[in-house]
Amino acid sequence: MAKAVHFYFMCKLIEMLDTVFFVLRKKDRQISALHVYHHAIMPFCAWVGIRFVPNGHGTFLGVINAFIHIIMYAYYMLTSIGPHMNKYLWWKKYITILQLVQFVLVFVHTAQLFFNGCNFPKSLAFLLLVNALLFIYMFGSFYVENYIKQDRNKRKTDPAADKTE
Repeated sequence: MAKAVHFYFMCKLIEMLDTVFFVLRKKDRQISALHVYHHAIMPFCAWVGIRFVPNGHGTFLGVINAFIHIIMYAYYMLTSIGPHMNKYLWWKKYITILQLVQFVLVFVHTAQLFFNGCNFPKSLAFLLLVNALLFIYMFGSFYVENYIKQDRNKRKTDPAADKTE
Protein backbone atom coordinates (compact mmCIF):
# COMPACT_ATOMS: atom_id res chain seq x y z
CA MET A 1 0.00 0.00 0.00
CA ALA A 2 2.86 2.39 0.82
CA LYS A 3 4.24 1.87 -2.71
CA ALA A 4 0.84 2.67 -4.21
CA VAL A 5 0.64 5.85 -2.12
CA HIS A 6 4.14 6.81 -3.29
CA PHE A 7 3.08 6.22 -6.90
CA TYR A 8 0.04 8.43 -6.30
CA PHE A 9 2.35 11.16 -4.97
CA MET A 10 4.49 10.93 -8.11
CA CYS A 11 1.35 11.23 -10.25
CA LYS A 12 0.37 14.42 -8.40
CA LEU A 13 3.79 15.90 -9.18
CA ILE A 14 3.47 14.96 -12.85
CA GLU A 15 -0.06 16.38 -13.01
CA MET A 16 1.35 19.77 -12.07
CA LEU A 17 2.65 19.78 -15.65
CA ASP A 18 -0.93 20.63 -16.68
CA THR A 19 -0.23 24.17 -15.57
CA VAL A 20 3.05 24.28 -17.49
CA PHE A 21 1.30 23.10 -20.66
CA PHE A 22 -1.52 25.62 -20.20
CA VAL A 23 1.01 28.43 -19.86
CA LEU A 24 3.04 27.26 -22.88
CA ARG A 25 -0.13 26.98 -24.99
CA LYS A 26 -1.31 30.39 -23.73
CA LYS A 27 -4.51 28.85 -22.34
CA ASP A 28 -4.76 31.32 -19.48
CA ARG A 29 -8.54 30.77 -19.27
CA GLN A 30 -7.85 27.26 -17.97
CA ILE A 31 -5.61 28.47 -15.14
CA SER A 32 -8.28 29.20 -12.55
CA ALA A 33 -8.07 29.51 -8.78
CA LEU A 34 -9.45 25.97 -8.61
CA HIS A 35 -6.72 24.69 -10.94
CA VAL A 36 -3.90 26.43 -9.04
CA TYR A 37 -5.24 25.38 -5.63
CA HIS A 38 -5.71 21.79 -6.76
CA HIS A 39 -2.22 21.47 -8.21
CA ALA A 40 -0.64 23.22 -5.24
CA ILE A 41 -2.42 21.32 -2.46
CA MET A 42 -2.67 17.79 -3.86
CA PRO A 43 1.09 17.06 -3.99
CA PHE A 44 1.34 18.34 -0.42
CA CYS A 45 -1.61 16.16 0.67
CA ALA A 46 -0.07 13.15 -1.07
CA TRP A 47 3.24 13.83 0.67
CA VAL A 48 1.47 13.97 4.04
CA GLY A 49 -0.11 10.64 3.13
CA ILE A 50 3.28 9.09 2.36
CA ARG A 51 4.94 10.54 5.43
CA PHE A 52 2.31 9.95 8.10
CA VAL A 53 -0.47 7.59 6.95
CA PRO A 54 0.66 5.54 3.91
CA ASN A 55 -2.14 2.99 4.26
CA GLY A 56 -5.67 2.52 5.40
CA HIS A 57 -8.23 5.26 5.62
CA GLY A 58 -6.33 7.97 3.74
CA THR A 59 -6.00 5.90 0.58
CA PHE A 60 -9.74 6.19 -0.16
CA LEU A 61 -9.24 9.69 -1.57
CA GLY A 62 -6.36 8.51 -3.76
CA VAL A 63 -8.32 5.60 -5.24
CA ILE A 64 -11.33 7.75 -6.13
CA ASN A 65 -9.13 10.61 -7.36
CA ALA A 66 -7.10 8.29 -9.60
CA PHE A 67 -10.31 6.92 -11.14
CA ILE A 68 -11.60 10.45 -11.82
CA HIS A 69 -8.26 11.45 -13.35
CA ILE A 70 -8.33 8.47 -15.72
CA ILE A 71 -11.69 9.68 -17.03
CA MET A 72 -10.56 13.31 -17.14
CA TYR A 73 -7.32 12.59 -19.01
CA ALA A 74 -9.20 10.33 -21.45
CA TYR A 75 -11.40 13.36 -22.16
CA TYR A 76 -8.32 15.58 -22.62
CA MET A 77 -6.81 13.01 -24.97
CA LEU A 78 -9.95 12.95 -27.11
CA THR A 79 -10.06 16.76 -27.27
CA SER A 80 -6.45 16.83 -28.44
CA ILE A 81 -7.19 14.57 -31.41
CA GLY A 82 -9.06 17.32 -33.20
CA PRO A 83 -12.36 19.13 -33.67
CA HIS A 84 -13.94 16.14 -35.40
CA MET A 85 -14.05 14.48 -31.96
CA ASN A 86 -16.32 17.19 -30.50
CA LYS A 87 -19.47 15.19 -31.24
CA TYR A 88 -18.17 12.51 -28.83
CA LEU A 89 -17.32 14.98 -26.06
CA TRP A 90 -20.79 15.69 -24.69
CA TRP A 91 -19.83 14.35 -21.25
CA LYS A 92 -17.50 17.12 -20.05
CA LYS A 93 -19.90 18.45 -17.41
CA TYR A 94 -20.28 14.94 -16.00
CA ILE A 95 -16.57 14.93 -15.14
CA THR A 96 -17.21 17.96 -12.93
CA ILE A 97 -20.17 16.15 -11.36
CA LEU A 98 -17.92 13.15 -10.67
CA GLN A 99 -15.38 15.46 -9.05
CA LEU A 100 -18.09 16.92 -6.82
CA VAL A 101 -19.33 13.44 -5.88
CA GLN A 102 -15.72 12.44 -5.16
CA PHE A 103 -15.30 15.14 -2.53
CA VAL A 104 -18.73 14.56 -1.01
CA LEU A 105 -17.74 10.89 -0.58
CA VAL A 106 -14.37 11.90 0.88
CA PHE A 107 -16.12 14.27 3.29
CA VAL A 108 -18.57 11.58 4.48
CA HIS A 109 -15.83 8.93 4.64
CA THR A 110 -13.63 11.24 6.71
CA ALA A 111 -16.39 12.61 8.95
CA GLN A 112 -17.17 9.13 10.23
CA LEU A 113 -13.68 9.01 11.77
CA PHE A 114 -14.93 11.28 14.53
CA PHE A 115 -17.63 8.81 15.53
CA ASN A 116 -16.18 5.31 15.11
CA GLY A 117 -13.16 5.29 17.41
CA CYS A 118 -10.64 4.85 14.58
CA ASN A 119 -7.09 5.81 15.50
CA PHE A 120 -6.55 7.87 12.33
CA PRO A 121 -5.05 11.22 13.40
CA LYS A 122 -7.94 13.59 14.11
CA SER A 123 -5.89 16.61 13.02
CA LEU A 124 -5.41 15.07 9.57
CA ALA A 125 -9.08 14.09 9.45
CA PHE A 126 -10.04 17.69 10.22
CA LEU A 127 -7.75 18.99 7.46
CA LEU A 128 -9.22 16.45 5.03
CA LEU A 129 -12.71 17.67 5.91
CA VAL A 130 -11.76 21.31 5.37
CA ASN A 131 -10.04 20.47 2.09
CA ALA A 132 -13.04 18.42 0.91
CA LEU A 133 -15.36 21.35 1.72
CA LEU A 134 -13.12 23.76 -0.19
CA PHE A 135 -13.12 21.45 -3.21
CA ILE A 136 -16.91 21.00 -3.01
CA TYR A 137 -17.29 24.78 -2.97
CA MET A 138 -14.80 25.38 -5.81
CA PHE A 139 -16.06 22.57 -8.07
CA GLY A 140 -19.65 23.59 -7.28
CA SER A 141 -18.89 27.20 -8.24
CA PHE A 142 -17.15 26.00 -11.40
CA TYR A 143 -20.17 23.87 -12.31
CA VAL A 144 -22.64 26.70 -11.73
CA GLU A 145 -20.53 29.19 -13.68
CA ASN A 146 -19.73 26.93 -16.63
CA TYR A 147 -22.87 24.86 -17.04
CA ILE A 148 -25.88 26.39 -15.28
CA LYS A 149 -25.22 30.08 -16.06
CA GLN A 150 -24.05 29.32 -19.61
CA ASP A 151 -27.22 27.28 -20.27
CA ARG A 152 -29.33 30.22 -19.04
CA ASN A 153 -27.40 32.63 -21.23
CA LYS A 154 -27.84 30.37 -24.27
CA ARG A 155 -31.58 30.24 -23.69
CA LYS A 156 -31.74 34.04 -23.39
CA THR A 157 -29.82 34.60 -26.64
CA ASP A 158 -31.39 31.69 -28.59
CA PRO A 159 -35.17 31.47 -28.03
CA ALA A 160 -35.29 28.31 -30.17
CA ALA A 161 -33.17 26.50 -27.56
CA ASP A 162 -36.10 26.61 -25.12
CA LYS A 163 -38.62 25.02 -27.49
CA THR A 164 -39.18 21.28 -27.42
CA GLU A 165 -40.62 19.38 -30.32
